[in-house]
Amino acid sequence: MRSTFTQVYMVIPPGQDLWMQSGCLKCRFWKFGQWVEVIIDNRLPCIGRRLWLSSCRSEEVFWLPLLEKAYAKFHGCYEKLWAGQVAEALVDVTGGLVDRWTLKNYRKNNEKNNHVSFSEKSTFELMKDLIDKSFISCSVHGSTKGSNEHAEFHAFIVVDMKNISGLKDDVVSLLRIRNLWDRRCWNGSWQEGGDGWNKIDVAVAAQLQSLAEEGEFWVEEQEFLNEFDEVTVGYPINPEGYLLSLLTGKSLCHTLQISGGWVKGQSAGGCRNNSSFCSNPKFWLRILDPGEIVITILQKKYDSGNKNGKTLRTRDTPIHCLDNKRFITDVLQQNCYHAIGLHVWKVDKKRFNLQKTVAKPPTIATECHMYDREAKLHCDLAPGYYLVIPSTFMKDEDGEFLLRAFSTSKISLSAVKASHPLAKFGENAEGEWEIIHFTDSWMEGKSAGGSRNFPTYSTNPHLSFSVFSSTGTGNVRITLCQEYFDGQFLPIGFHVYQVHNTNNINQVSCQLKEPVVNCVPHRYTQEVTQLCSLTEGNYVIIPSTYLPDSEAQFTVTVEIKIDRKPFRCQENLGRIINEVSYISVMQR
Repeated sequence: MRSTFTQVYMVIPPGQDLWMQSGCLKCRFWKFGQWVEVIIDNRLPCIGRRLWLSSCRSEEVFWLPLLEKAYAKFHGCYEKLWAGQVAEALVDVTGGLVDRWTLKNYRKNNEKNNHVSFSEKSTFELMKDLIDKSFISCSVHGSTKGSNEHAEFHAFIVVDMKNISGLKDDVVSLLRIRNLWDRRCWNGSWQEGGDGWNKIDVAVAAQLQSLAEEGEFWVEEQEFLNEFDEVTVGYPINPEGYLLSLLTGKSLCHTLQISGGWVKGQSAGGCRNNSSFCSNPKFWLRILDPGEIVITILQKKYDSGNKNGKTLRTRDTPIHCLDNKRFITDVLQQNCYHAIGLHVWKVDKKRFNLQKTVAKPPTIATECHMYDREAKLHCDLAPGYYLVIPSTFMKDEDGEFLLRAFSTSKISLSAVKASHPLAKFGENAEGEWEIIHFTDSWMEGKSAGGSRNFPTYSTNPHLSFSVFSSTGTGNVRITLCQEYFDGQFLPIGFHVYQVHNTNNINQVSCQLKEPVVNCVPHRYTQEVTQLCSLTEGNYVIIPSTYLPDSEAQFTVTVEIKIDRKPFRCQENLGRIINEVSYISVMQR
């Protein structure tokens, strides 16, 4: 993951100092696995010569309302930002992951053995470790002693946490919370003039109160856990661009993603209550070394116009506090998600039987199917092969999804699919293909070294992969795809080198060696593909533009043939496995 400034540049690319003169600003948001560019003009909605919606505290700074306008265009209009979710917005601006902790039930969740939980650290300790690394939001879902009507169903930001020595030789743990609307909305014991300040030294109390700016207030740990309902935490991003685990701080430096979908009558089998569960999309996850892993399934919103009168439910929309029926309908139609879940089984791939596998309890699974955009599993897994099955709760529900895996150790992710020919190459490519995706960029002066004709060639990105068994002719397919920018393509190509150790690649030696695969001459096209035959071993792909210092983002997809015939299944489950359908809608 990237540092704070680098992440800001991902959303608002640098080099736009003249945006006022040019009249337009480019922003980028992450959508379903890729960054999407949004261009806006420099006009902002105002009422009475004042900004109508978001504004910065300084009247001379406009980055926030401009970003809000770009985000509204990204979603379609300003209206669609109403009743939105902090978790979804964080993913849209980082491309990373978010955790949501239900405070009232966190002790109960600790009893679940198959999930990483808060058993080793309290919620407060976790938040204190992350306060300087992550964005932390909190919310109240109903009436409480401390909140007034302005605090209900509203997102706050946790900006500071302190442990203060109390007057009774105890430690008082405090959180400073900000209301982004700059309103006073908290009536707890630590409000201005509250009884809580009598627990600490007068001078310390005065200092803490002076730190609280307009719209900020202090809350004690126990009051926070009792009064607030949910905490939303973004996964930290390190300077190298990798996510960090919320619990261990380890770098989740191995990242893979693969898209899929549920198709009515074919691959929309529903949950394990249904005999058609086995028809859901299936994926192989291979863990090469012991490590920590996060597996997520992110779904696209479905078209509410195709639901034929089914009841629509949204994620955390405060329906009961809205009076305008038309507005309620609009919000419901904006947030149409299926109830989704994930199941994972450890398998012996050589002696694998689908029916027997899914009839057993999974190695790890989501606690229930949830009406969220993204469902997530966070765990430690031993080396081996795992079968991953994402599903909707109801069968025959069409939908698209993105399966993502973030791991501290090396992994591979591939779709389990039926035999199919690669007609494009005229090859008979029956069997399964393991798919690896790389996303990187050529950057001027850093990683845009140009072709082998130039001495800077070795500075190009080096992408390593391994072939674990020789499976004959045409066993590896490599595709380089550059990002479409201003209607122009750079001349691109790539070379593949065999190396002894992918963890210690000598960049100079690659330039001196002869490649085992050449995808040249460089071509002015968005995508170049090469089908090749590689023996067992370690390899490095070096994608390049023809000329040095040519900047662009790109993806490389490596498909490796697996030496095992695919299974074909239409088995039924032997018994009904009860599951809980979870609808997360705020209720009184």
